[in-house]
Amino acid sequence: MQQNKNKRFPPDIIIISIYIILSIIGLISIYSASYQDGINFFSLSFKYIHVKQFVWILTGLLLFVLIIYSNPHLFSNAAEIFYGVILVLLFLVLVIGAVVGGNRAWLDIGNGIRLQPSEFAKYTTALLISKIWSDPDAKRNINKTMRNVLIVIAIPMLLIFLQKDIGTMLIFFAFILALYREGLPSYVIFIGFWFILVFILSFLIKQFIFLLILTAITLIFIFIFRKKRKLIIRFVEIYVISIILIVGVNYFYKMLMPHHQERIEVMLGLKDDPKGASWNLRQSMIAIGSGGLTGKGFLEGSQTQMKFVPEQTTDFIFCAIGEEWGFIGALVVLSLYLILLLRILKLAERQRSIFSRVYGYSVASLLFLHIFINIGMTVGLVPVIGIPLPFISYGGSSYWAFTLLLATFVNLDMYHNDVI
Repeated sequence: MQQNKNKRFPPDIIIISIYIILSIIGLISIYSASYQDGINFFSLSFKYIHVKQFVWILTGLLLFVLIIYSNPHLFSNAAEIFYGVILVLLFLVLVIGAVVGGNRAWLDIGNGIRLQPSEFAKYTTALLISKIWSDPDAKRNINKTMRNVLIVIAIPMLLIFLQKDIGTMLIFFAFILALYREGLPSYVIFIGFWFILVFILSFLIKQFIFLLILTAITLIFIFIFRKKRKLIIRFVEIYVISIILIVGVNYFYKMLMPHHQERIEVMLGLKDDPKGASWNLRQSMIAIGSGGLTGKGFLEGSQTQMKFVPEQTTDFIFCAIGEEWGFIGALVVLSLYLILLLRILKLAERQRSIFSRVYGYSVASLLFLHIFINIGMTVGLVPVIGIPLPFISYGGSSYWAFTLLLATFVNLDMYHNDVI
């Protein structure tokens, strides 16, 4: 162990190359999706969003270099500090945050620049749960470890939920996938999916009826397993938390803005509004379908250039790629993501440090869920909840957050023979 300590390996060229390629694809796609006659790609005017994104990419690259050549122990030693700072920022958002698109999720830091702390919360949460799980006593005190991990995940989820940013909140369920690799019991995953089911059904079933059904199911299980005291206690705990969730969802649903309520109703199939909330999805599917095999060509997509998809530089950026570059272009992007995910998982498995391995799986899980939901919602496979496509969608906070996630893993992998 000692002879390998602090031996630094070269940064992984495959991950870095894909990071740069996806960033370039994103910049080109943002330029196309926001194109207006007379706009030069090489313009330096900050009134054009592709120029702003170019600045985010340049600063992101500098951040990437800074991170990969930092001391790897920094990320574990300061995990609690990073996490605490982000929690403070998430709380400040609720108090003095700027409202954009109906969501109070940004902090205005001046000169038209806004920071979205919820994007960085994914990074700091990944660091802290990796540290908790890498504790020498973590496996021996598995119940305590799981409780601490779930608390660390739940706190930012709650604060983000209060910001009415449902999409970002749901992304935190990715950590369950990461911890499954480390021996997270299957029943915990089942409970996680149960709460997701309860969350969804809370919108579909009247509260009183749902509570009666839930009570009946719980009583039946208690009767069946009446001789197993520990199991009954767990059923009661799940029942109580489910009730809190049902009542909470109903309460916060009434607090939502009308357009947010409408989006949820369309998402769950309770309402069809082709002129409103479901417009993006319909136009996105038209754009992707019209791209054919090779696409219509750069700046030639009718849906993209005529701005039929309102959020086409952010949540629906993939439809611009599908329309202008066709099936082949979309396949290239998907292939790059697949290679990136597989590479992260492969490198995560060679980590000597539990901290590095858990963190690697957390990064892969977060990226996977982002990619799956974002692309899935553009083709109608999943509800429209509004989350960015990693390294491609417009946005400084999301780009920097993904850069931090990836660069930190590259840094840890450079010391994969060390125990961080």
